[in-house]
Amino acid sequence: MTTAMITVPLRPVHPVDRLRWALEDGWVVGRANLVNWVRNPGLIVHCLMFPIMTVVFGFVFGSAMVVAGGGAYREFLMPGLFGQTMMFGLITTTMVTSSSAAKGVTDRFRTMPMSQAGVAVGRCLADLVTSILELAILLVCALLVGWRFHLGVGSALAAVGLLLLFRFALVWVGILLGLILPMEAVAAGYVPLLPLTMMANTFVSPTQMPDWLGTIAEWNPISSTVAAARQLFGNPGVVGDSWAAQHSLLLAFVWPVLIMLIFAPLAIRRYRNLDG
Repeated sequence: MTTAMITVPLRPVHPVDRLRWALEDGWVVGRANLVNWVRNPGLIVHCLMFPIMTVVFGFVFGSAMVVAGGGAYREFLMPGLFGQTMMFGLITTTMVTSSSAAKGVTDRFRTMPMSQAGVAVGRCLADLVTSILELAILLVCALLVGWRFHLGVGSALAAVGLLLLFRFALVWVGILLGLILPMEAVAAGYVPLLPLTMMANTFVSPTQMPDWLGTIAEWNPISSTVAAARQLFGNPGVVGDSWAAQHSLLLAFVWPVLIMLIFAPLAIRRYRNLDG
């Protein structure tokens, strides 16, 4: 009688090997998530329709809005909608993560000889790819309705990079929330997110708000990304005397990095201790 031997790969010890292991497994998981996204018509429709509907918002309210410092409201609005789209992507990450945990997909990954950090990396990769598609659709819609960038392609790409950096940081928040909250709670995620995007410079300049609300709006992380995008696109609305308003480019980088430093370790630790 013979006994079959099953060889289980050992966990790499060297930090470089562990990083490579996490990236390789992250690529596999990310590709699987993208295949699932392509095969889900509901997600595709949401990805296509939400950017288009946000542009319609600009037509409905654009003629009634005044931009602090002057300029066309639609040019002021579009970077705000870009930032809001990246912010609302947090709900998508949370919902998919929570659904995978509820269906046992996450538990199956945990029983496999793969990097535990790789699962989170794969989720980040898949969400970043879909966010690039969403932002590309929104940019095309904005150009069709008359929005323009005025400081060259390089500056515009830098603005897009900051928007995607903000989205990448929020992916880690979504992973953590998805591993903690049940699906019933995730479905109501738009309720707290909407005020966060409203108490910012997405639709109105903080200088046009009451002083206390304007201060909150200026220090809102989404405001820094949106203000930096407006500056790099050459769009109107870059006003304010506060430190946050004057250093929006710096904060547009610092806020996402800070969010990642806090939430990425928490998300990975939560994944490793789901039974706890």
